[in-house]
Amino acid sequence: MDRKLSKVLKQLRTDPFDPTLKTHKLTGYLDGVYSCSLSHEVRILFTITGDTIHLMNIGRHEDVY
Repeated sequence: MDRKLSKVLKQLRTDPFDPTLKTHKLTGYLDGVYSCSLSHEVRILFTITGDTIHLMNIGRHEDVY
């Protein structure tokens, strides 16, 4: 998982909306937050301010939402 995490974080820095990341904007109480996939079960939640990505949480789908 560490190798996959490094690859996904690098891709986030390069292009947070690359289709392979499945990035999407959340709604409701997480309005303004984005989610991308680390694996089938694991998600990374983040926000974007200017050209800076702020990581909020990394965990299983049911734990981060």
